Amino acid sequence: MGKKGKPTPDLEKGHPNAEAERNHDSDETRRDDNPGDEYSALLNYVGKQGEHNYDECHADEQPMTERVWYMPWKRSMVRDTKEQPVPPSLLETPMLQGLDQQEVNKRRVQFGYNELESEKKNPFLKFLSYFQGPILYVMEIAVLLAAGLRDWVDFGVIIGILALNAFVGGYQEKRAGDIVSQLKKSISLKATVVRNGREEDIEAREVVPGDIMIVEESNTIPADGKILASYDDKDCSKAKAILEKTQGKNKQKEPAGPAGGPKQPEMQGHNSDDSNASTKRDSVDDEDEKGPSILSVDQSAITGESLTVDKYLGDTIFYTTSVKRGKAYVIVTQTAKFSFVGKTASLVTGSREKGHFEGVMTSIGTILLALVIFWIFVVWTGGFFRHVGIATPKRNNLLGYALIFLIIGVPVGLPCVTTTTLAVGAAYLAKHKAIVQKLSAIESLAGVDILCSDKTGTLTANKLSLHEPWMAEGVDVNWMMCVAALASSHNVKSLDPIDHVTITSLKRYPEACEMLKKGWTTLKFSPFDPVSKRITAEVEQDGKRYTCAKGAPNAILKLCTPPENVAEVYKQTSENFALRGFRSLGVAFKEGDGPWQILGLLPMFDPPRCDTAATIGEAQKLGIKVKMLTGDAVAIAKETCRMLNLGTKVYDSQRLIGGELAGSDIHDFVEAADGFAEVFPEHKYQVVKMLQSRGHLTAMTGDGVNDAPSLAIANCGIAVEGASDAARTAADVVFLDPGLATIITAIKVSRQIFHRMKAYIQYRIALCLHLEIYLTLTMLILNETIYVELIVFLAIFADLATIAIAYDSATHAARPVEWQLPKIWLVSVILGALLAAGTWIVRATMFTHHGGTIQNFGSMQEIVFLEVALTENWLIFITRTGNGNGDGWTWPSWQLILAVLGLDVLATIFALFGWFSGPAPHGGWTDIVTIIRVWCYSFGVIVVIAMVYIVLNRWSWLNDLGRKNRSKKNAGMENMFRNLQRLTVVHEVGGEGHPDIFHFQPKKDEKSDDSQDNDSNK
Repeated sequence: MGKKGKPTPDLEKGHPNAEAERNHDSDETRRDDNPGDEYSALLNYVGKQGEHNYDECHADEQPMTERVWYMPWKRSMVRDTKEQPVPPSLLETPMLQGLDQQEVNKRRVQFGYNELESEKKNPFLKFLSYFQGPILYVMEIAVLLAAGLRDWVDFGVIIGILALNAFVGGYQEKRAGDIVSQLKKSISLKATVVRNGREEDIEAREVVPGDIMIVEESNTIPADGKILASYDDKDCSKAKAILEKTQGKNKQKEPAGPAGGPKQPEMQGHNSDDSNASTKRDSVDDEDEKGPSILSVDQSAITGESLTVDKYLGDTIFYTTSVKRGKAYVIVTQTAKFSFVGKTASLVTGSREKGHFEGVMTSIGTILLALVIFWIFVVWTGGFFRHVGIATPKRNNLLGYALIFLIIGVPVGLPCVTTTTLAVGAAYLAKHKAIVQKLSAIESLAGVDILCSDKTGTLTANKLSLHEPWMAEGVDVNWMMCVAALASSHNVKSLDPIDHVTITSLKRYPEACEMLKKGWTTLKFSPFDPVSKRITAEVEQDGKRYTCAKGAPNAILKLCTPPENVAEVYKQTSENFALRGFRSLGVAFKEGDGPWQILGLLPMFDPPRCDTAATIGEAQKLGIKVKMLTGDAVAIAKETCRMLNLGTKVYDSQRLIGGELAGSDIHDFVEAADGFAEVFPEHKYQVVKMLQSRGHLTAMTGDGVNDAPSLAIANCGIAVEGASDAARTAADVVFLDPGLATIITAIKVSRQIFHRMKAYIQYRIALCLHLEIYLTLTMLILNETIYVELIVFLAIFADLATIAIAYDSATHAARPVEWQLPKIWLVSVILGALLAAGTWIVRATMFTHHGGTIQNFGSMQEIVFLEVALTENWLIFITRTGNGNGDGWTWPSWQLILAVLGLDVLATIFALFGWFSGPAPHGGWTDIVTIIRVWCYSFGVIVVIAMVYIVLNRWSWLNDLGRKNRSKKNAGMENMFRNLQRLTVVHEVGGEGHPDIFHFQPKKDEKSDDSQDNDSNK
């Protein structure tokens, strides 16, 4: 925000307006500078830095209303979610006055908040979703059956189980969502707007169409807008002069603005949808016609173009792009959702197919439901032969048997426990600056085996660094660094990357800093010129004039006339730097009117992060192959890979699209490559699709709007630190910290979460099979069962304790994980059969003369209940251990131990006092010695099961059972699709009486077309 006061002269005193026109410095930047010593502020900065079209009638439309489902008698105003053109009348806001709060509120109702909206679910439908699915449908049938049998205890308990499942799942998901929301708020954009005649800093989401924004260097643009005037042109005199000049050429006139403030005219040819308004003007004629460039904007997030784009009066600037130079008043023409970026994001939002995790849960639930129907059929068949009644007697009847199997046959807590586990994991990841936008993304991240990573900012620090410079013979490195600094911009607030690394590197050369303190004065400064490809500065010291230059090596060489041997060494050194991926700058100077002298070369490079090499090594140990995809040149990409031990099989992107390789060969090529250079977003998309077609689970990092399609199609799309809103919307996971280390941490954590879920599912399937096998046999052989009241509590115990599995200590797998459902089912069947055998043994001992397990007195119902409860509760300690994949072993968490121990005590109290035991001797009570016997026996059963489990997991064939081939090859299909890509459909319009003809034709080679055009021009 500008302040009133006497303007201070530009630091470069020879031409006071030169730097101002180029950089639009704010007064605050210079107020503390010492005008007597031009370079004191520069050296002070060095000391602080480290190195590294709408009809008017539509404006009066009434807002839409609808009736709310819970208050049908009331109509509420709602906003139309379709794109609404902004009426021109709303874009006539006085520039210095802005909008008032009443008008802001009115426009917000009409256009909504300035943010990209993610898909929101109706709260009521969200609540109902916790009662949907094959597993929960079974329990709901059980509720109806219990009510039909007038078993009100079971009716109430089952409803309680369903309510608990919905409450815990909803609470944990909301808790994780709240943490994520807080993190998102911390990274939200800010905006400076003019309202009620004052400049205010607000959240970017509060911006509305017609708001007057102030944008300046280092700002991210919070909405699409049109440039009104430069910030220092508050009376719009310069803007009007430029406009009149343009209108004079077009022989057009604009009406004067209202007295309330300067009306900002519509610029001819600069509408928001005019593509020419967002392209860079390279010719002097354009600048003369449009006036000086007001802003320089980085649009790489949208276009992928690394060079900044100059913006002129009336040009459109786009949401999420960043300002690199200048300060201006801008009027908001469209908010985020309907901006260019918002429309792009909407193409990839909400288009995802059902997640793999949901598919696995549905598959398990469906199989368990089929098993329940099978067991009920078996038991009913046996019951008919035993003449068992349909609803009588009270405890032994066919409907009672069906109710029991409906309760034990499906793990009602499966959705709750898995949701809780994922939500707790998401909250943990959020604390490590990883925002999980979809819980099922955790499962996808755990199975990733290929990570396609950006180079800049992820593998590297995104900060140019100066490497060891090369000096011509007899040149002092300090003098060369001094000349390079003299030929740099001194506006420390908005240094470009090249000048920034030049200036900050002075810290390594104290003698060069001393040289700069000797009274240098800048007489003329010429910024980088894309034609001459160099920066020059005319300076003076002690009455002597010098001209300093730095720029492209060839440009500097042409400027000088060095001896042939010096020129040869200079060229060779420059080529060597280029082969190693360095960006070189030549440095030269001349004294007075003397000849130019070459001083040397400054090699610059974006260095890898200090932890990247170690992190990549760790990723490889985790079974993840890292492929680098970068827009930089091949030489730079190879040098980066060499420094990271990533492999140097890096190729340019031309082979991906339009290459001559066959379909199967190009898939092999992509799989084997360590990376690709000079890539565009469409290349990233193609790499992901090819890897997925080979069976790989692929994670893709991205940050720009144009990365959104590849992020959406990847198994796990990752928006890296500093990513655009469109990339964040398309991604599954958003990282707030830079670098690759955060991604690897997230993969480890996701594998731990996967381990917990897999352990619980295996455990829960075994428990279902345990009671199904045991009770089917007792019903068929003995015509007896465990009372349904006790069955209900066994179901509660099975899930209540294991909710704590979400907080359990777990190891991460040493390779990408998979569900391996065949292995899960095989192991679960074995565990369930062993548990059933253990229960049958304790039941069989009661037929002996001395009562077997019973020492003095006890109820068969309570003893079997206690044995089942103990062995089932303890089984989780077995399934949570390592599974033979090198996962290791950890002690269970105190939360899990306390939960299991608490339920063991409760089950013991049930058996001790005969709760729900029905008519039995001694009121169903059990003596303490019998209780101890059951505890000891149950412990022995668990030891036997643990030994069997360990043996099973030592079989390598079992560990690989159900694993998919991550490099499957279908040469026929791949070649067919590749050949189809080389064809185009030709439509020939038929004449009179003849039908239209469609046929395939090979696509023309663009290169051959270009060469033919060149030949014809010759």
